[in-house]
Amino acid sequence: MYAIFIAIFEKSGYNNFAHSQNVFVCEFYARVGKCVDIRKLAKEVIAGKGGIAGKGGIAGKGGIAKAADFVAAGMRSADVVNLCNAGYLVRVRHGYYQLAEQDVSSEEQLLASLIPQGIVCVESALFHYGYSDFTPRKWSIAVPRSMSRTKLALDVLALQPYYVPPELYELGKIADEFNSVTLPVYDRERTICDCFKYRSRLDNELFNKALNAYANDTKKNLQNLSGYAKKLRVYKKVTELMEVLLNG
Repeated sequence: MYAIFIAIFEKSGYNNFAHSQNVFVCEFYARVGKCVDIRKLAKEVIAGKGGIAGKGGIAGKGGIAKAADFVAAGMRSADVVNLCNAGYLVRVRHGYYQLAEQDVSSEEQLLASLIPQGIVCVESALFHYGYSDFTPRKWSIAVPRSMSRTKLALDVLALQPYYVPPELYELGKIADEFNSVTLPVYDRERTICDCFKYRSRLDNELFNKALNAYANDTKKNLQNLSGYAKKLRVYKKVTELMEVLLNG
């Protein structure tokens, strides 16, 4: 059997055969004089070990890889399609795949993989810090103002985007754990300042509860709050209300 494969490799460099009734696909590459099972290669790419995908790609983040990650590892686009047809890979969204055998990715894993530029903010950040007991129906994320709207059109995630100018995008950005997944998120002070900046988007109950919770938080940093408020141009509103809450 292997002699047959090798003979085909020498002639064409590639072989693909499928048994449709058993949904079985066996595909191999002749690469650097070796026979490589592309199912194994695909699994390595998703684990972040294949090609350049493990060097800064999204592979390994939530068990999801981009089509480009597979190509960078030496696979062809047709191979990815064949593996999907065989039930080995599952398309999460256009251009993004995960192994069919693995559990469905959590929302946090999907967010880390599909929107790596997104920073958890406003409603979602308030809930994360315990300043709100209302579970957001959508993930509030800050993204660069220049980011294409089409990249946020996801069927697998409900998003509430906030488009932020480049000079303010990194302000207060930290990383924290969300359901065992590390995500970028704005810190407490940036989150409170954003409550003032996006006041019209928040209902009164959420706004008031968030400010009271922050005022009573032992981890608050009033110096950072003041600095952020100046840069976000909400300094007067922040200081006036916080003085009442802190001294009341």
